[in-house]
Amino acid sequence: MLDLTINTDVARQILTGFIKSEVSRVGFTRAIINLSGGLDSALSCALAAEALGPENVLVLRLPYRTSSPDSLEHAQLMIDKFRVQSETIDITSMVDALIHHDPKMSDKRKGNIMARARMIALYDRSEVFRGLPIGASNKTEILLGYTTMWGDMASALNPIGDLYKTQVRQLARALEIPDVIIDKPPSADLWVGQTDEDELGFTYEEVDKLLFLIVDQRYSAQECVEEGFDEKFVNGVITRVRRNQFKRVMPPIAKLSNRTIGYDFLYLRDWGT
Repeated sequence: MLDLTINTDVARQILTGFIKSEVSRVGFTRAIINLSGGLDSALSCALAAEALGPENVLVLRLPYRTSSPDSLEHAQLMIDKFRVQSETIDITSMVDALIHHDPKMSDKRKGNIMARARMIALYDRSEVFRGLPIGASNKTEILLGYTTMWGDMASALNPIGDLYKTQVRQLARALEIPDVIIDKPPSADLWVGQTDEDELGFTYEEVDKLLFLIVDQRYSAQECVEEGFDEKFVNGVITRVRRNQFKRVMPPIAKLSNRTIGYDFLYLRDWGT
C-alpha cells in the first residue's frame, strides 16, 4: 500500500527554516504572497508567518469579477487567523483590457491572463513592501505542468514545491488552517465552477500515488501497471510530466562563449550578497 504520509513536525521545521534562511540570505526580512483563498497559498502564508513573524508578511487578495465570493472570504479567514498584513486589489480592469481585443478568447487564455496579472501585482507591491515573493505551487502541479509560466508559478522561492497535494493537506491540518479551506474542491478559481480535478480528469489522491512511484521511486511505466494502475492513466501522466519539463527549468541560452550563463557560469543563490 502506497503511503505518502509525512512527519508534519519535521516538515514544518524544515520549511519555516527554509523560508527564514532564503529570505535573509538575499538581504530581505519580509515576504509577500498572493492569497487566493485556496489551500496551497494558505499553507505558504501560514509557514511564512511562522518563519518571519506575521508583521513581516503581506498577502494580496486579487479578485477578478467572476471570482467566487468564497475565495475572498476564505482568504480573510487566513488573514484574521494568522494576523498577517493584507491588501485587496481588483484585477478586472487589467484583465479585461486585454480580453477586449479578442471577444472569442477561450477560458484557458483568460485564466492565463488572470494568473499573470496577479503576478504583476505581486511583484509591483513587493517593491513597495520590500518583501520577497513567495510561491505556492505544489509538487503535483509542478510535475503535471498544471501551472502558468510567469503566472502562479513565478516566485523568488517556493516552500511547498516538494509536497504533493495530499501532503499539503496533511501539513495544513497540522498548522490548523481552517477546515473549510482544506476540505473544499481544489480550484484556481479562473471561471465559474472550475475545479482542478475536473479539468485534469483525475483526482489528486490517485495521481499523487502514481507520481510518487514514477518520480520518487523511479518506477517504469510497466512497473506502475504491475502495481495496479491503469496503463492508459500511467502513460498519460508520464507523457504530461515529460511534455511540461520546459516549465520546470530556466529558458535555455544558446552557447557562444566559454562561460555561458546556466552552463559554465554557475554560482550559489547568495553569491555576491
